[in-house]
Amino acid sequence: MYQIDFNKPAHIYFVGIGGISMSGLAEVLFSKGFRISGSDRQRSALTDSLSAKGITVFYGQREGNITEDIDCAVFTSAIHPDNPEYVAIKRLGIPSLTRAELLGQMMKNYAVPIAISGTHGKTTTTSMVSEILLGADLDPTLSIGGIYKSIGGNIRIGGSGYFVTEACEYTNSFLSFFPKIGIILNIEEDHLDFFKDLSDIRASFRKFAELLPSDGTLIIHNSIENLTEITEGLACKVVTFGLTGDADFTARDITYDETGCASFTMISHGKSQEIRLQVPGIHNVANALASMALSDVIGVPAAEAAGFLHRFTGTDRRFEYKGSIGGVTVIDDYAHHPTEITATLKACENYPHKTLWCVFQPHTYTRTKAFLADFAKALSLADKVVLADIYAARETDTLGISSRTLQEEIIKLGKECYYFPSFDEIENFLLQNCINGDLLITMGAGDVLKIGESILGK
Repeated sequence: MYQIDFNKPAHIYFVGIGGISMSGLAEVLFSKGFRISGSDRQRSALTDSLSAKGITVFYGQREGNITEDIDCAVFTSAIHPDNPEYVAIKRLGIPSLTRAELLGQMMKNYAVPIAISGTHGKTTTTSMVSEILLGADLDPTLSIGGIYKSIGGNIRIGGSGYFVTEACEYTNSFLSFFPKIGIILNIEEDHLDFFKDLSDIRASFRKFAELLPSDGTLIIHNSIENLTEITEGLACKVVTFGLTGDADFTARDITYDETGCASFTMISHGKSQEIRLQVPGIHNVANALASMALSDVIGVPAAEAAGFLHRFTGTDRRFEYKGSIGGVTVIDDYAHHPTEITATLKACENYPHKTLWCVFQPHTYTRTKAFLADFAKALSLADKVVLADIYAARETDTLGISSRTLQEEIIKLGKECYYFPSFDEIENFLLQNCINGDLLITMGAGDVLKIGESILGK
């Protein structure tokens, strides 16, 4: 496999350079003196930013873009073998890496690579950890799966040995990584278009844990079922966090303010530390505990870390306040799995409102079919539900499932649920039915946020 060496900058070509992760990795390598070029299907704010820095970007993926002076090519999972650039790269014998393999190779060039994994909560926890490292002046390099407000984007190039990244289990991509500190937030069924079942997913997380070296640390939620199957016999140190039981880092006396943000007492090493969050929900208490555990591992004093954590106000599309109109508060959230939906809607219980409206856009036919009953149960926590069409993403087979199918399941549970095939129809319905004091949350991993933004006139 091709090895990325910061001491030997080379020419790296990115096929699909405009993606949020690919563009960030390209920028990191460019900052280290690498010659970077790449292509994408169309121009975007991300490609414009890369071009402004001096990176060569081709629009349209053509065989002629590939030249023999390229030392290594990087692909996203969206690139198929019949792609003309892929064909040219293979014909010329140019070494190649997947995006995950590149990220893993880059991690080898940092003294303290930190990988944050889990079925849910990766982006928020990665951002919390980033807030602490930035506050402690540790000058980290950051690669985040969402827009993190403190850095105005998803990438930050630091000058120290700290490297922080999300670690996604989909297609086992995180098994290409080389972390020294790893976090596992939770392990649940998801991505069943790739994994066979929960046992297959757990096996993947076990392999991720085994990547940690003997002088490394695994930080893991103590509520994960059969925890010892993940942790037993690991070479690294294991630190636990959790809301119950005998975790190394746990929370007591949890209370909520008028916007659903929690305050609690963290107990660790027989000592207590008061923590006050500016993000809502019990799930963020767990994310905060994981972040505090990592702070302890790298030597940031608890009182300082708690202060830095209090500064954190969230990332884009994670219970993000979008605005208000006619007394209706509009929130947007990325939740697209039943557990995430449950956590977000429970967080709304502590947020002032009369009626809680949830506009949900299911994400992929595979996930909708696999968790149909669970989606219905989770969404029933809202007072009224409005469904958009399923966001297909990478899928083409409907599997005989639709938003109408989900609507029927929700109605069976005795909950008001409406379905409209277009965003315009949803917007008109909401404008006619939401009243002063209501809370409207748009939810899903697709483009459902456009509904709230349109209502607000953005």
